[in-house]
Amino acid sequence: MLRRAREAREARDRELALNPEDSTSGKKFKQLYKVGDQLGRGAFSVVKEATHKQSGKSFAIKIVNKYRLSTEDADALQIEIAILRDSHHSHIVELHDVFNGSEYYYLVTEKLTGGCLYNHIAAKGPYSEEDAKVALKNMFGALVYTHKQNIVHRDLKLENLLLSKKDSHTDIKLIDFGFAKKAPPGGLKTFIGTPGYVAPCILEGTGYGTQADNWSMGVIVYCMLGGYPPFRDPNRDKLFRKIRKGSYVYDERKWKHISQDAKDFIKRLLNTKPKERYTAEQALEDPWMQGSIPSLEESDDGMSVSSGVISDNSGDVSLPARELVLKDAHYDA
Repeated sequence: MLRRAREAREARDRELALNPEDSTSGKKFKQLYKVGDQLGRGAFSVVKEATHKQSGKSFAIKIVNKYRLSTEDADALQIEIAILRDSHHSHIVELHDVFNGSEYYYLVTEKLTGGCLYNHIAAKGPYSEEDAKVALKNMFGALVYTHKQNIVHRDLKLENLLLSKKDSHTDIKLIDFGFAKKAPPGGLKTFIGTPGYVAPCILEGTGYGTQADNWSMGVIVYCMLGGYPPFRDPNRDKLFRKIRKGSYVYDERKWKHISQDAKDFIKRLLNTKPKERYTAEQALEDPWMQGSIPSLEESDDGMSVSSGVISDNSGDVSLPARELVLKDAHYDA
């Protein structure tokens, strides 16, 4: 049993193109870095601050426990490392090095100190339209880069967008490519993502590609401007029915000062038909994103309409508790 486990770990190491206790620098992790405080935790990993001993620079280290990785998790890690090694974009987290220890993998990334977009909105409230556009240009720019390589992130959400610094709420970087994958000609089929952000085509089990990410961006834009998500329901089945229909509402207490141009922008992203949905390139070229003068528009009865559904303007609205990630037992071939 122990020998089979060791052989499995060694096979994963070969797939990751890592030699035992080695890295791209040719030295061991603990020779180069001093580990500090914990920054976060995942299912089989922790993220800690670490200081490079020679330069004194601070980094974020994702420490992955080999013993807790399933075969599928190891495959996902391999893909994540490969994508980040090949990604060179100012708004995608930078991977500096990868170390292969006897029990752990160490992924050395740049340290982003501003926290995630979820916490920022929860603490500071919604973005103004002008600030949102600046931040979104950075996010969609990163997606143009990844989508040109046919890479689908598959888990875009507020928690996977980090502010570079505490004093800048528009300099945002995309992180966590653990679910990312290149879309084959027939599309991806895996039921994967985070409830509330997942695209209809993923729920329906049809082949999907990069357009699934742009649906998630529609949810993110809605959250940035309104301070709460467009699709909400404590019942998972009812939530998914709302997503499939593309039915969402605007609470006028939160949206009365938001322009119709911004709402139209969201509508073009939250289109249930992938071929009619905005691409990342089209999003950047939208009149609202290009800085056209906002046009406020309100119905005579003070209600807001989207997809044929009218807001009842009742109840307080806020960001939901952090949602669990969906992932079934089916994996793409």
